Amino acid sequence: MFSLFLMGIVIFILGSMLPIVFNSFTGQLGMAIGLFAIFTILRFRTRNLSVKDMAYFFTVIAISAVNSFEWKDFPLLGIFIFNIIIILSAFVSEILLARIATKSKKDRKAKKVKYSTHPIIYDNLEMLKPQNKDALIKNVAEISGLDVKKVRIKKVDYREKIAILDIYY
Repeated sequence: MFSLFLMGIVIFILGSMLPIVFNSFTGQLGMAIGLFAIFTILRFRTRNLSVKDMAYFFTVIAISAVNSFEWKDFPLLGIFIFNIIIILSAFVSEILLARIATKSKKDRKAKKVKYSTHPIIYDNLEMLKPQNKDALIKNVAEISGLDVKKVRIKKVDYREKIAILDIYY
């Protein structure tokens, strides 16, 4: 938050001083974009930022630059409304994304089923073929006496004609 506030204040003050240096709106806009580029490069070189942080940073810079312009024929209420729209959109998006993330995390936890696992040595290599998957699970369940849900092949030793399987039950 500190860097966002500080950057916004500095860009606003520098942008507000631009009419003293440049008399035309085009010169102000070019200088503001140049300042934006300079501050952005300086800020982003300090450390890696997430996409969300970069979006907030860009929003602060844009609002500060727009508010620093000398709007002669544009109503002040319009600029205020634009600021409110941008800030409210960020706020609402943040709340909605947080709810979606929380909901998806709960869904993932609900869907994730924990199985117990156990390694076994299995000697019927013919059953390890992909087309025999269901038969392998059924066979391992009969041998072990467990309700086997999944089998994962860990290692196959063709010389000894055995396989090490992880069974999930």
